[in-house]
This record gives sequence, structure tokens and C-alpha cells, in this order.
Amino acid sequence: MAKKEIMTVKQIAEYLQMDEHTVYRLARSGEIPSIKISGQWRFMKEVIDKWIMETSMQRAKENKKKNK
Repeated sequence: MAKKEIMTVKQIAEYLQMDEHTVYRLARSGEIPSIKISGQWRFMKEVIDKWIMETSMQRAKENKKKNK
């Protein structure tokens, strides 16, 4: 069975190559899949990877429709 990795704000910021403040903003607004546990944001790597793929595919579909 694959290991399910739980990541901190710092880890997810490094993984996504963005500022930690941006990660906090995205988490608070619900734009990035996350959960707050005992006052600290946590992210499942597997869910983040799926979110990136789905968001990228959706944007590609939207751009394709705009260019028709």
C-alpha cells in the first residue's frame, strides 16, 4: 500500500514552489484542499497532486473553448 504523506504549510509551499503566505491564503479561502488540525493547516500530498491535475485539465478545457 502507498504511503499517504501529510504535509505542513512549509512543506507544501516548497513542493508547490510558492510563498508560505500564499499557501495560508489559499487554505483559508478553501482554494487548496486542506484541513486545519489543532490550529495548524495540513495537506495530503496525494490530494494536492490530484487537485493540481484536475485544475490544470479544467483550465485547458476552458482555454480550448475560448479559442474556438
